Amino acid sequence: MDPQLVSAAYDQIADRWLDDRFNREDGVAQHKRALSFLTTSAPGAALNVGCGCNTRFNELMRQRGLSVEGLDISRRMLELARASDPSVTLYQANVCEWSPPRTYEFISAWDSLWHVPLLDQHSVMMRLMSSLVPGGVFIFSAGGTDTPGEHTDSYMGPEVYYSTLGIPGILEAVRDARCVCRHLEFDQHPATHLYVIAQKAA
Repeated sequence: MDPQLVSAAYDQIADRWLDDRFNREDGVAQHKRALSFLTTSAPGAALNVGCGCNTRFNELMRQRGLSVEGLDISRRMLELARASDPSVTLYQANVCEWSPPRTYEFISAWDSLWHVPLLDQHSVMMRLMSSLVPGGVFIFSAGGTDTPGEHTDSYMGPEVYYSTLGIPGILEAVRDARCVCRHLEFDQHPATHLYVIAQKAA
């Protein structure tokens, strides 16, 4: 999987997240649930991995006293995100090669990690969860399959790569990162869209 193909695909379709085709409530309730597991309201930092251009989660994180940072591989996505919310610190990088510059109270990877090559999924998840402070929370979505898998499709227009560790592999990564699974849900059943809330051991 060539990460530049993912970048080019999202450069091409970035604007669709700002028009009426996109449900702006997508993931909002799930993020509220994840944020409720934080045990402190003290100022801290949040990271949105694969942040895209729609900034709908930013205010939820700020309400918990978190400064917001975003990471995306798509230049166009970040241009639109910066125009929408100039106060956010943004990084353009491939998450497989990027090292978090600090620790975070909260990390979100909503509908983004599934573009990471299957062989890199475990290590990327481990790196993100290792950057959580004790008690920090990680919310991410994934393909809710029983076994690992990968495929490409052109559902959104350009052909894009997807992969998943499968539920056993996801829970193994959470355990290996010394985190606890607080919530696992098929939130779009019967579709296999899965989301997980994990918390770093205090």
